[in-house]
Formats: sequence, C-alpha cells, structure tokens
Amino acid sequence: MHKLYGRRKGKKLRHRQDLLVAELLPQITIDPSRGPLTPERTFGRAASELRLEVGFGDGARLIEEATRHPDIDFIGCEPFINGVAKALAAIEDRRLSNVRIHAGDARDLLVALPHDSIDRVELLYPDPWPKHRHRKRRIVSDEFLTAVARVLKAGAALRFASDIDDYCGWTLARALRSRHFRWSAERPADWLAPWEGWVATRYEEKARSEGRTSAYLTFLRN
Repeated sequence: MHKLYGRRKGKKLRHRQDLLVAELLPQITIDPSRGPLTPERTFGRAASELRLEVGFGDGARLIEEATRHPDIDFIGCEPFINGVAKALAAIEDRRLSNVRIHAGDARDLLVALPHDSIDRVELLYPDPWPKHRHRKRRIVSDEFLTAVARVLKAGAALRFASDIDDYCGWTLARALRSRHFRWSAERPADWLAPWEGWVATRYEEKARSEGRTSAYLTFLRN
C-alpha cells in the first residue's frame, strides 16, 4: 500500500451522498486486493476500449466521457470521498453501467491491473505539491511511469494536463528519461492546445480566469 497525502474527506456528506457511498459504491467499486482485475471480470463484458482516469476530482469529466461513449469502459480513481460521492450521484442519475471506481490510491490499482489492458490513462490537474519539501508527494515519479507503462497497451497514450509550469517540466523530464514512453509533440502548438473533443473542467476554467495557461502532454507507450 502506498501512503496517501492530502485530505480524504471534506465537509459532511448529504443524506443521499451517504446512501450512495454505502449502497452504490460497493456495487461498482474496484478492490485491488480481490485478485486479477480483468476487464471481463470487472465489467462483465469486453468493451471496445478501457480507460483509466487517475484523480477524477468531482468526476465531471469522467461522467461526461462515460455518457458520450457507452461502448467504452472507464475506471476512475479518487481518494477524496466527497468527489466520489458527487460522481456516484451522476452515475445513478444517468444510469451509467460503464464506470467503476477505486476510492483510493491509483498506484495500488495499477499493481492489480493486467499487463497491456488499458487503452488510455489520463492524469489531469494532479495536486502539484508546490513546496520544494513536498515534491516527493507528487504522483508522477519514475516508479509511477513504469507502473503505468505495464498496464498500457503498446502505442496507447498517457495524457497529462496541468496549469503549473514546474509540474509540467517535472513530468516531461521523467517521461523523457523513461524507456517506456515517447513524447508525441513536435511543435509548441501540440501541447498548448487541448485534445480533440476536450471539455474544460471547472478547475481549468478557474485557472484561465486567473491568467494561468495549461499544457496538455501526450506520451505514447513504446
């Protein structure tokens, strides 16, 4: 088990949220300790794709993508229970059957997933831990990239987005020195422009309003 930093819970959950965490979450949760997490065992079907979002926040993007692509299965990881509760409400409201949730550390999940099983991994606006003494808490590390590479299919993408210049540089340096990935960008426009079909998150909109520009980095599995 990895050590998690940051809050696990915020303000008190509403009554419905408590019920969803107690009743719906166990039905769609992914427990890395329960053996091999094959797509067929996890979702009961073999979908056209399987995508993983690491740290989905309030779940807005995860839910939107799952709604737009019912033929694709999605796994979302988020340790902050208030964000999980919001995602659960949307899953119930939209009657989504193609979403599974791990309410814990994505690094524990990566260990349990099969080799070459994921078609895309997204790490969007992770906690930057800006203080120098806290940078070891950043999820992006050489070990993390190796774990992601193990579960990604050959040629599949790891997408990273952030509005923090230092974290973008941090991630780029580690990806470039990894033997598992290659950076897909050739021109600045390739990483300053959002991906096709991208819908900005609330956090991203706030960053833009405060004058911060985002970078969108794509690394392909060798």
